Amino acid sequence: MISKRVQSIKPSPTLATDAKAKALKQQGVDVVNFGTGEPDFDTPKNIKQAAIDSINAGFTKYCPVAGTPEIKNAIINKFKRDNSLDYTAEEIIVSSGAKHSLYNLFQSIIDPDDEVIIPAPYWVSYTDMVILVCGKPVIIQTTDKTNFKITPESVEKVLTSKTKAIIINSPSNPTGVTYSAQELKEIAKVCVKNKIFIISDDIYEKLVYDNFKFTSIAQVAPEARDFTVVINGVSKAYAMTGWRLGYAAGPKNIISAMSKVQSQSTSSASSISIKAAVEALNGTQECVEFMRKEFEKRRDYIVGRLNKIDGITCRKPEGAFYVFPNIKTFLGKSFNGKTINTDIEFTNFLLDRAKIAVVGGSAFGAEGYMRLSYATSIENIQSGMDRLETALK
Repeated sequence: MISKRVQSIKPSPTLATDAKAKALKQQGVDVVNFGTGEPDFDTPKNIKQAAIDSINAGFTKYCPVAGTPEIKNAIINKFKRDNSLDYTAEEIIVSSGAKHSLYNLFQSIIDPDDEVIIPAPYWVSYTDMVILVCGKPVIIQTTDKTNFKITPESVEKVLTSKTKAIIINSPSNPTGVTYSAQELKEIAKVCVKNKIFIISDDIYEKLVYDNFKFTSIAQVAPEARDFTVVINGVSKAYAMTGWRLGYAAGPKNIISAMSKVQSQSTSSASSISIKAAVEALNGTQECVEFMRKEFEKRRDYIVGRLNKIDGITCRKPEGAFYVFPNIKTFLGKSFNGKTINTDIEFTNFLLDRAKIAVVGGSAFGAEGYMRLSYATSIENIQSGMDRLETALK
């Protein structure tokens, strides 16, 4: 018999969309895939070479559960260099991806019926990870009219005696929304006042545009340091999704608890990935800037094309590599005698009719939208927008 907690969650809809698109491609169907959330660039050569060198040197054994001194030092230096944050080795844990870091964190701080505040639209795994540890997701709904942002007032409205934590994902998946330093500071004040843990998911921090300055909530609210855990990794900035290397920084007692959980599940991250991540963090950052500039060009193009389509409105995101256009105009309309009532039916229509793979907004807690990843070539984006425009006409 399957446990009730597992029955209460669903498979990742973004991974399901990606798998469906790839399956169709294997069958010879020409699909433009906007569903995947990973850079289309190859991992930079210097990073791959560091991994190859580590293999040849025999660095293929178990590592310390929370990470080697070398990778911890690289992460500590990264926080100092990029975020003006000071951490010790005991305040750092390395895991098999940022998702794994989040999972360990929820296992470590959430008790049954504890409430976790999650702004919607949200990354698909947040709610289900909270449910898996018998916590309760508390959703703050936002829309494109509010720039998909929460406010201190909206946080205060949902606070109860059971509120344990809040998740801040900036830049955001799926909207690309990025909070300013002042906005984060005001939210942090509420959290400190009410002793709420702040989970700061900074995985897209390197991908910001239009000279927007990224700020982590841990930077702007030193008084919140004892309540804040920063989650990050190398997957998005360095095109290392398959390497599975994430990390977390926070209070020593929380990191120690996460290490205990990890010691009884996966143990250490891959030794080879650790060596590659050391090079990524310590080595040249030119590759990051190259990819960022390319993503910015793609963002400008796809937002421009989407807003030219009658019935679609799309705000220009400040970061990440997603757009989240409003498609509510099309819901209730029909094609070939079949009414399209939901964004899921709309995205199925696009896949069947236009051979475009996108993810419906309801997967992110926001009915009436769709997410498109522009982590694909400009040629694919152009083709996809042509198909979208034709299908919607």
